[in-house]
Amino acid sequence: MSKRGAGGLVYSTEHGRTCPGCRQPVAACTCRAAAASRAAPSDGMVRVSRETGGRGGKTVTVIRGLTLEATALTDLARRLKAACGSGGTAKDGTIELQGDHRDAVVARLEIAVRGARAAAGSARQRRPATAAAAAAAAAAAQHA
Repeated sequence: MSKRGAGGLVYSTEHGRTCPGCRQPVAACTCRAAAASRAAPSDGMVRVSRETGGRGGKTVTVIRGLTLEATALTDLARRLKAACGSGGTAKDGTIELQGDHRDAVVARLEIAVRGARAAAGSARQRRPATAAAAAAAAAAAQHA
């Protein structure tokens, strides 16, 4: 079974819910505040990608690899949302913007953050409008 004292106080009638890590009331928790202020580990590259998985087919621009504190991350997210004219959020060390805004985000981040780039596989490929254009593009690719 479990050892006596291994568990922690979860609720107190005096303070309400308490944090099991620091045993303070949740509103005055010191361990979560310290964890939120630490920057996420990164390899130095800021990657901007487009995702649709798990979002009901909706496109989201995801920015990963930012080594910013939580307050600076939310401020950057607010500025990017205003620049792109869309909604979004900053959570878990990433910024998510509603819609496909990779080009605008990369252009803004290249100015502010060194090493920002579009993630691999996210380059846009133009699709030919007609079958004749597709055939001409295929022929040009063979001769190149």
